[in-house]
Amino acid sequence: MPDQPDLLAQFSNALATRAEAGKNAVVAIRLAHERHITGLLWHSGVVVASEQSLPRKEEFELVAPGGAVVSAKIAGRDPSTNIAILRSAEPIAAPSIAAGEARTGAVVLVIGADGTGGASARLGLVNLAGPEWHSSRGGLIDRRIVLDARLARREEGGPVFDATGGTLGMSTFGPRGQVIAIPTATIERIVPLLLKDGHIARGWLGVALQAVAVPDALRETADQSSGLMVMSVVENGPAAQAGILAGDIILTVDGTSTRRFRNIARHFGSDSIGRKADVRLIRSGAVLTVQATIAERHAA
Repeated sequence: MPDQPDLLAQFSNALATRAEAGKNAVVAIRLAHERHITGLLWHSGVVVASEQSLPRKEEFELVAPGGAVVSAKIAGRDPSTNIAILRSAEPIAAPSIAAGEARTGAVVLVIGADGTGGASARLGLVNLAGPEWHSSRGGLIDRRIVLDARLARREEGGPVFDATGGTLGMSTFGPRGQVIAIPTATIERIVPLLLKDGHIARGWLGVALQAVAVPDALRETADQSSGLMVMSVVENGPAAQAGILAGDIILTVDGTSTRRFRNIARHFGSDSIGRKADVRLIRSGAVLTVQATIAERHAA
């Protein structure tokens, strides 16, 4: 009988080849105490990173593919989509990026930086490939891509490749500790805006909120069992100007229930600034509606 091809060896060699190519797409972003996280080389001299894991400072050292150390500065941050970008002081060649298509059950390769100019690799599957969603901070994420893969803290921020070498997005830790990918489409949309302005404009009411139960006597009138209590109101902010007071319980924003904050986060995207919103709330045992004009939230 003719020799049969060793499919397992072929599969292994293909993964090793992908991982070797993938190391040219990552840098190590040095942190304190000899720690690092991974950055994704997006364009020459432009690095995308996980915003939630990047310390609040302006300058970093990058370890480029091959081991060269290059300084870089923050060019923009957007906590709502968990995307930060850095510009390196010297050009770092970036491989071309072709967007992949997330499919539930498909094999993925998650690449991280090893801190010395090389790479680490994790094999996993796409656990879930769902529709667009909004983060708890209101950012629009173009697809929900949940991965069945392990991820070390130092590997967060690296590329996620499909079996064809297409880039599904950037690895990060999502809600409830899930490993997720911020889709390539989201990065493509956010990076030019961050390069231009350094931040993404978001809408804001100017209140601090806390989830509470609606009093039993008002549940039928309110038509829901929970809401968001106003704990404090920013002076001269949109809520203050609309007459919203600390102690009010917000039930809906433009008809969307506040039972979960994530449900109303979508009302405060960039296109919301300047728009009037109807806020239905409980005050002193009565249900009433006020109108607030959403303003831009300025960076802290």
